[in-house]
Amino acid sequence: MSEDNTGQSPMDKAHVADRPALPKRFYKQARAAAAEGGYGIELDGRPLRTPGRKLLVVPDNALAEEIAAEWEAVSDVIDPAAMPLTRMANSALEGVADAMAAVAEDAAKFAEADLLCYRAEEPEGLVARQNAVWDPLIDWARSDLGARLNLAGGIVHVAQPEESLAAVRAHVAALDAFALTGVHVMTTLTGSIILALAVARGHLSAEEAWAASLVDEDWQISQWGADDEAMRRRAQKWLDMEAAARMTRRG
Repeated sequence: MSEDNTGQSPMDKAHVADRPALPKRFYKQARAAAAEGGYGIELDGRPLRTPGRKLLVVPDNALAEEIAAEWEAVSDVIDPAAMPLTRMANSALEGVADAMAAVAEDAAKFAEADLLCYRAEEPEGLVARQNAVWDPLIDWARSDLGARLNLAGGIVHVAQPEESLAAVRAHVAALDAFALTGVHVMTTLTGSIILALAVARGHLSAEEAWAASLVDEDWQISQWGADDEAMRRRAQKWLDMEAAARMTRRG
């Protein structure tokens, strides 16, 4: 397909043209306010709603204040990509709340092949780094979650004890819709339900869990250098990780 002097193909231009324009900021003030069932966000005194028209109400005022801050920070257009707490609150209210069991099961299934269980066999430096960062978390999962997990060298699948998987499922199933949303996002981003639960239960900060999930990637960067585009994607994912942790650990 031919390109014009802008470097875009006609198909690229069509895709751009098909994308809906982001709405402009239409309000003067965003603030948190008490609401039935918790705390909501008001735009010029009117309650904020989800895309599906549900009232956006969260369980605690601090979280509502942070969501309101995302709306207050809008300078021109309302870009959901720059508002991770709002996106996750919408997801909790419109999707997760109506499918708690399925979402919990989807997150808990990561225990069957958790990132922390699959170890490099070489080089020595990477092996040592994985052991130093991940072994204490495996110990924590056994002592705090009641989940004894088997380790494997390389990528060959290792089965986990059913009682350990059941223990993880029970911990995930006990979460409310907002915490479950955060845990599911963190699990997806890190590849580890153990890391996500460690954040949810206050054992790790979001920064510590994120660093633990990047042991392999950081090792490769230390050997070969960083790719600019990959680092931009990583930075965007960190924003979602940080917001997911905030959804999970409220108050």
